[in-house]
Amino acid sequence: MSFAVAILGLAFLVLIHECGHFFASLAVGMRPRKFYVGFPPAIVKTKRNGIEYGVGAIPLGGYVRIPGMHRPAAKDVDLVFSRALHAAPELVGPAERLKRSLAAEDYETARIRLAEFHERAQELGVPSIEKQVTDLEDALSPTAYWRAPTWKRVTAIAAGPLTNLVFAVVLFAIVFMTAGWNPTTKVATVLKGSRAEAAGLQAGDRVVAVNGRAVSPTEISDSISASKGRPIRLLVVRNGQLTVLKPERAKKESDDRYRLGFALAGQPLGFGGALWQSVKTTGTVSRDTIKALGGIFRSKERNQISGPGGIVKGSADAVHYGWASYLSVLAFISLSLALLNLLPLLPLDGGHIAFSLLEGIRGKAIAREVYERVSAVGIAIVLLLFVVGLSNDVGRLGGG
Repeated sequence: MSFAVAILGLAFLVLIHECGHFFASLAVGMRPRKFYVGFPPAIVKTKRNGIEYGVGAIPLGGYVRIPGMHRPAAKDVDLVFSRALHAAPELVGPAERLKRSLAAEDYETARIRLAEFHERAQELGVPSIEKQVTDLEDALSPTAYWRAPTWKRVTAIAAGPLTNLVFAVVLFAIVFMTAGWNPTTKVATVLKGSRAEAAGLQAGDRVVAVNGRAVSPTEISDSISASKGRPIRLLVVRNGQLTVLKPERAKKESDDRYRLGFALAGQPLGFGGALWQSVKTTGTVSRDTIKALGGIFRSKERNQISGPGGIVKGSADAVHYGWASYLSVLAFISLSLALLNLLPLLPLDGGHIAFSLLEGIRGKAIAREVYERVSAVGIAIVLLLFVVGLSNDVGRLGGG
């Protein structure tokens, strides 16, 4: 059950990311063609005002299709219509005229040539080219992404990660206003079946010492983790009486910290204090995340990176500690998604933003070949991050 909740939370973060792109695109007049809850193929779909809305068969996040993300090129004709040209050689002439218009960057004429190509293909009964024609029509349309002013392009793309960023701030603020910020010595939750329960710890107890050493609220977690699995004896105050609990060994969790399995109550903050603490926490986590990404070739920072398995495992573990812990982890993941997507690498959002700004400064488009080469590098780096995260996940599962 906890894993299902964790996966749904991650899917929701992806969905609100795509919602950011969708609504920002609508707001600047760059009409998306599709918006799906989940990924296609569609289970159900409907079309309104030229936008296809649907529920996808793959229930992970959402999907938005903005028309004309890339400037069309002559080589696209051979690429997308290769099967049609092979099936009907009579289409070679219309295809060559379309390619010449694209090579000359005469996009209005290219739209006419595409219509002629499509009409001829229909006369010849060539099947299965409607999607390819529609995609190229979108890329040539006046509302295509690549033809929009720089500010519109940046707005549409930046809205995705910024939505995740704002959502993280909101989640942190909710946790600080309800569950609290500064921990107390009072036990809020004891996990069922945990080492803490076996030791006899109960909700409402106040922890005053760990292995005979008096501890403050902020020292309790570190003292338990520092045991490295050796037996721990807690001294608590219960109903006004000092009680020594049975010794128990803390369990190593997925984040490499040792825990007994209980959560401390916090001191709730007012709205202003919670919002300010949320902003500060967001800044601190952002700094540490960027540092970890920047130090991917150093062992210490590299070991902090998690893959999908580690993210889901961490979220599932947090579910056991209560809704406040789960919301905190969800906020961390939302913030991480925002920061990862803002990296200036294609095909990430940050890469599209960087290229849009460069084209705005230059006053002319960057060559399609440059986009493709930079995208290859970006994909390689993203795959490297994925592999590092996956290897860390496997190592943690194996106890390494």
